[in-house]
Amino acid sequence: MNINLAISQGSKILRNKFIPSYQLDSEILMAKTINKDRKYILLNSNNILNKNDLNIFYDLIKKRSLGNPVAYLTNKKFFWNSEFFVTKDTLIPRPDTEHVVENILSLTNQKNKTNILEIGIGSGCVLLSILRERKNFYGTGIDISKNCINISKINAINLNLTSRLKLYKSDVDKFNLGKYDLIVSNPPYIKTRKIKYLEKDVAKFEPKLALDGGFDGLSEIRKVIKKSSELIKKNGKFILEIGFDQKNKVINLLKKEGFYINSVQKDFGKNDRCIVSTKI
Repeated sequence: MNINLAISQGSKILRNKFIPSYQLDSEILMAKTINKDRKYILLNSNNILNKNDLNIFYDLIKKRSLGNPVAYLTNKKFFWNSEFFVTKDTLIPRPDTEHVVENILSLTNQKNKTNILEIGIGSGCVLLSILRERKNFYGTGIDISKNCINISKINAINLNLTSRLKLYKSDVDKFNLGKYDLIVSNPPYIKTRKIKYLEKDVAKFEPKLALDGGFDGLSEIRKVIKKSSELIKKNGKFILEIGFDQKNKVINLLKKEGFYINSVQKDFGKNDRCIVSTKI
């Protein structure tokens, strides 16, 4: 069987399972199977696949048909200007989170030697994207998950950023190292009871640790705001990603901890996505 026919059959299987991006997913999984990029498979669609590759491809298609995200099947996700290694231990980087990077780059346009802390670094996509754009910035990342720290380390190595990055496995409550010019965080903010209603790909496969914000969705946000108020320098900037319906409650929490609200930024869906504030 050639590449084109296999992709066509894979697409049909995914379409029948109501996977919206069935054609694209099938092409990406084929590229993963034969260790080539999508351009190669489109230009060489008549190449014949050996039996082993065919078996690997259909196994990936089956996993995708059950809801496994493509990023976990390929261990890759493009974010901002780089490709990141991801596993089921990390949240999959999302285009909406690029707004956070965009805001930070805008805020730091005239800055030199800025020290940034990311609370809950995950795959490292936010902090590493910033360090890549700002050659004289230094980053510290913490995460409660040892696996996330290891994945961030791999991504830092791949992007040649290890000399400007420090990583610590730590719960936010217990971290007391340093003072920072800027703090960024995308903490878990989904209400526990709402997780099961998320898209199947998310609810079933992405790490609960990175999603579950407790009974009211604010338990981790509260901890992050409190700790950030202690770790941030006076006049330092704090960028916090939030749920679409959390703006007013989070603003109140920030004000109580001595933050001035600069702006609330919206995502591609015009939902409130992140709050930019300053420590006063």
